[in-house]
Amino acid sequence: MLGLFKKKSLLPLADNKRIVEAIKATEQLTSGEIRVYIESRNPLVNTIERASELFFKMQMQNTRQRNGVLLYLAVKDREVALFGDEGIHQQVGTAFWNAQVNQMIQLFKNNQLSDGIVKCIAEVGNVLIDKFPYDAAEDKNELSDEIVFGK
Repeated sequence: MLGLFKKKSLLPLADNKRIVEAIKATEQLTSGEIRVYIESRNPLVNTIERASELFFKMQMQNTRQRNGVLLYLAVKDREVALFGDEGIHQQVGTAFWNAQVNQMIQLFKNNQLSDGIVKCIAEVGNVLIDKFPYDAAEDKNELSDEIVFGK
């Protein structure tokens, strides 16, 4: 009976693990924080507004250097967005986020969902590593590395 109420993952377990490992590996080299939120459908009209809503709901703005990044996907709606906090956004600007989204979309069109996510984590991670390098004396993992699955 419990199986009826178990929340279904929107990714195969191996892909889930691969994405989480990519986040962990990146965050060992930067003070930045990356989260991935995946849901079936976007309940809002605007994708970036949904990403923003989730970013603040998950309190990602509370990182010490304001360098959190949310990668948002609505799988059935075929929507994707990146939302970066003010610390990282000031460093890279809107053009960077748009370029990353476009690269993910190209991989998604070829049914490479997890490859697109992992590549984006690497690209965003490279910028975070450059702009917000890891400092062993001060840095800690401020946010969970686990993927959040919505409805």
